[in-house]
Amino acid sequence: MMIDLDYRTAFDLAPMGLVMSRNRLMVDCNQQVLAMFGATREQLIGQSFEVMYPSPAEYERTGARIIASLGSDGRYADDRVMKRMNGELFWCHVSGRALDASNPHAAGIWSFEDLSARRVLKVDFTGREREIAALLVEGDTSKQIGKKLGISPRTVDVYRARLMRKMEAGSTAELVNRLLAG
Repeated sequence: MMIDLDYRTAFDLAPMGLVMSRNRLMVDCNQQVLAMFGATREQLIGQSFEVMYPSPAEYERTGARIIASLGSDGRYADDRVMKRMNGELFWCHVSGRALDASNPHAAGIWSFEDLSARRVLKVDFTGREREIAALLVEGDTSKQIGKKLGISPRTVDVYRARLMRKMEAGSTAELVNRLLAG
């Protein structure tokens, strides 16, 4: 069987999840996103990205972090915890590009890669702990994390200590290794 190769087919059948957005609303997505999030098109198209986040607060804070961290080329990427339609939380690599870097949420193209095969959430973290864990995995210092999240480095240290207790890690390096291992 011969399949026509065009941009729509490439978008729909891409091996990673793709979403096109306007003002943080999903205007189109591909089959991989639907499978990854266990959703139907009706559950996502026209909806806010908020439905994919563990909490409204994490959705808001991530949106603010994207604006603050967007490169001059309009690109942004991170690993974060996302939520499937059944409520299951999972690690996801998200990268995207704002079509207008001066107005990051106006229109964008976003990719989603499910990391749950490599990184399993075994411990119940709070929203803030999930954010700090994701930034620790990226190699950020307390000062950098504090700046990105709008909190003091000392507050980051308090959360890091909580994460270390929950993950039974004796050092930050061990914590990061355990977070990466799942």
